[in-house]
Amino acid sequence: MPENELSHRQELSRLSPGALSPLPSRTDPRSFSVLDADASVDAFGQLRATWDILVKHQWLILSTATVLTVLVAVYSFRIKPVYQATGRLDIEAELPLLQSLNELFRTGEADDSFLATEVSILQSDNLNWQTIQELGLGATEKSAATITPAAKNALIASFRSRLKVERTKDTHMVLVSYESTDPHETALVVNTLIKNFVENNFQTKYNATRQATGWMEGQLDELKVKVEKAQQAMVDYERANNIANLGEKQTVAESRFEDLSKEFNQAQSDRLTKESLYKMVAANDAQVGFLAAGNGLLASLEAKEVDLKEQYSEALAQYGPTYPKALRLQDQMKDVDALIVRERKRMVENIRNEYLAAEQRQQFLAAALASQKGEVDKGSQFLIEYNLLKRELDSNQTLYDGLLQRLKDATVTAGLRATNIHTIDEAAIPSYPVRPNKLRNIEFALAAGLALGIALAFTQEALDNSIKNAQEMEKLTGLPTLAIIPMGTSSLVMGSGLLSSDNGNGNGNSSRINVELSVLRKPGAAISEAYRALRTSVLLSTAEQPPRVVLVTSSQPGEGKTSTSLNLAATLAQKGSRVLLVDADMRRPGLSKALNMPVGRGLSGILTGAYEYDETLLKRAPGLDTLYLLSSGPRAPNPAELLCSIKMEKLVQILRQKFDHIIIDSPPILPITDATIISTLVDGVIMVVESDKTSRAALNRACRVMEHSGGRILGTVFNKVDTRRDGYYGYRYYHGYYTRSASYYHEDHGDDGTAA
Repeated sequence: MPENELSHRQELSRLSPGALSPLPSRTDPRSFSVLDADASVDAFGQLRATWDILVKHQWLILSTATVLTVLVAVYSFRIKPVYQATGRLDIEAELPLLQSLNELFRTGEADDSFLATEVSILQSDNLNWQTIQELGLGATEKSAATITPAAKNALIASFRSRLKVERTKDTHMVLVSYESTDPHETALVVNTLIKNFVENNFQTKYNATRQATGWMEGQLDELKVKVEKAQQAMVDYERANNIANLGEKQTVAESRFEDLSKEFNQAQSDRLTKESLYKMVAANDAQVGFLAAGNGLLASLEAKEVDLKEQYSEALAQYGPTYPKALRLQDQMKDVDALIVRERKRMVENIRNEYLAAEQRQQFLAAALASQKGEVDKGSQFLIEYNLLKRELDSNQTLYDGLLQRLKDATVTAGLRATNIHTIDEAAIPSYPVRPNKLRNIEFALAAGLALGIALAFTQEALDNSIKNAQEMEKLTGLPTLAIIPMGTSSLVMGSGLLSSDNGNGNGNSSRINVELSVLRKPGAAISEAYRALRTSVLLSTAEQPPRVVLVTSSQPGEGKTSTSLNLAATLAQKGSRVLLVDADMRRPGLSKALNMPVGRGLSGILTGAYEYDETLLKRAPGLDTLYLLSSGPRAPNPAELLCSIKMEKLVQILRQKFDHIIIDSPPILPITDATIISTLVDGVIMVVESDKTSRAALNRACRVMEHSGGRILGTVFNKVDTRRDGYYGYRYYHGYYTRSASYYHEDHGDDGTAA
């Protein structure tokens, strides 16, 4: 890389010393700080400048005021006077159906939506047309039967344009006004419209009541038939099932069922108790002794057995087993044991019999309970059917009685004339017109004419806020002008280049020609020499070494930053340097289209992590082997977040190692922040300014934004300059010289036959 930088310096030393003077170093940022153009103007100077503008344009101000005053005065005296009559209405809330004469004077609260609806009805086409026909406005009384829909709509529109209906704030009052050149007509129209509105309101309610009455009469006949059918069905059911008093019968059956349920539960408990007792003594009859509390025989036998055992033990101990007394006691013990066994068996048999009797009783009660349950179910079914029939009869009877009462009320209400709209003030015949107010109109026209004239005077001074020359631009920004790019002579030829414009260099929609590759296509043209001068200025813009990563931007779109980026990269590539052109405008990319290349994969995919940087992502520019393009890639939803990521910083570091120069084309500064983000990653920023288009405020603001973000502005490029203006004769000379020498240099013409 140092060898390439040395070659740059050697090449620059061979350039003509008069091409462009070396620019001072930007080591001291204070030397190029943005100046405030109005800082030196004091209050007296501003007042003097204002007075000078007024004196300079005094005839414009006076003529404007005079013309406007005369026109308004003539109009005020020639126009017919217009009169206005106003009537006042009180609109209360809608009342429910009246039941008596006492309810005629009830009032209710009317909300805003209700009042707005009534105002809309006052302005409705039907009510307006009814008033027009009644009063014969527009000669409708002569042609009411043959009037066309278009004529009818025109009359209604004319009537509505002169009608004004408005609500009084915080009240129920509505003001109805009408304007006309006839004072008697104004009052007559307002009063007639109010009368029709009240009549229409009453008629609407009356028709609704009559319609509801007719509907209720039809429903009443249907309900009467239903009541009769329900009564007949209930009587037929009672006869078919021989029911005299279903409710009482049902009570007796349920009582018997409840008693049987209790007895069955007791029998079941008794059976379980005796069953458990029987099973216990059947397994071990010795357990009967514990249950013999009420059996004296078994208890006496067991007591006697105990006594004999005691006597036998004494005799055995005293006399021995062969002693007659011991033998006699032994025989007695055997007899008692036999009696005990027999008694126990008898008791076990008694317990068994009691268990069997309890079980049989439970079975009898279960059968009786089941039978009684069937009776209850049958009675319940009768009751369900009976209740359904009775409920239907009661429901139909209730509906019939209620509807009959409502029908009577509606019949009474239809004869009561009640309305919620009251006329407070009828419209009176106006005695003076509401317009025109001749004196006020003339005074207002004079004041408005003076104000308009003064505004036009200041507008003429303030409208032209664009940059006119490089000196003005340098004075405003304090930045050096790196190059002045002329407007091509073939700018009137229609072109299809993305970055061409109506004046030759930049974006445009009409009268444009491709200038993106003018350095390659027309190397001898004046615009090509201007871009070579830009290359020289950029390489000499820093004292230490030429900037390797350069950002090209502008304050607003369409100033030619993309064509400047492409031609600057082409001039650097012509020196043999490896140059990379990066399209960082991911919102409106233009480099790929300018070079007739597909966008494909590019910067956005690298920053989003879709793929890593690789040489295959680069595209070689046609005609230059050392100029490469990194396209913007697929459209990204968040370009600013991608550009301020760590991946962008790492990508710039990688590209620094692989290329001698990197030219980055970015979006404009003021609309979006992409350029300010990228400015921290580059060696310098080139600000493109369009002649006669870029405003002072936009350029000043763009420079301030760039400096505050830490970007290092190398200088400005004054683009699309009209060489016919004073101060730029040199460009016209060079352009004419190269045009006349085209045959000598064998320059090719464009497709349209015009040199670019």
